[in-house]
Amino acid sequence: MTGGHVHIVIMGCGRVGSSLARSLEKRGHSVAVIDQEAEAFRRLGPEFRGVTVKGVGFDRTVLEKADIRNADGFAAVSSGDNSNVLAARVVHEEFGIDNVVARIYDQARAEVYERLGIPTVATVRWAADQVLRSMMPEGSEPAWRDPSGQARLIRVNTHAAWVGMRISAIEDQIHTPLPFLQRFGTGMVPSPSTLLQDGDVVYAAVEVDRVPEIERLLAAPPARR
Repeated sequence: MTGGHVHIVIMGCGRVGSSLARSLEKRGHSVAVIDQEAEAFRRLGPEFRGVTVKGVGFDRTVLEKADIRNADGFAAVSSGDNSNVLAARVVHEEFGIDNVVARIYDQARAEVYERLGIPTVATVRWAADQVLRSMMPEGSEPAWRDPSGQARLIRVNTHAAWVGMRISAIEDQIHTPLPFLQRFGTGMVPSPSTLLQDGDVVYAAVEVDRVPEIERLLAAPPARR
């Protein structure tokens, strides 16, 4: 997925799902929301212009109605752990969408799901923001800003071709430090020799005026040398 307009499918129209849908639409993206209860769609408000589909998010017919084949990402944020993980796996494995995230209540099982290749977020107050950062490859909200506003720590999606490279080699190509990784839901400070693994969440420390450049570089394959 590259920058610009994207299409996101969301399963679950509770507080997190509806907040995520509104945030995405405000950013100019198209959204389809799936929920088993039609009444839940009222949370989206009268200004919502996206698609609503009544049904369960792991039903292929329901997913097709939400235009899953043209989706750039899928967020399963219903109230059920099992439903969220099942839907995320169906979307990932049967529709070939890599950009999926599932909301998990039972954090004891979260690492198991992470090892299945499904990023998870906790059932916490900022869950909608966590999902939004996972969905957006570029233009995501910073994880930290310095008081002067000149530098920030940003979460950046990386192209699959970076996997297997040393952190030091990646930093050499993009000319900015990568001080923090999240692996299987656990934070870590990488050494120069750390190899980027599939599923790692990468954070870059960058000056504000270089944010678009760094996001663009990491969203594309590394340059050949």
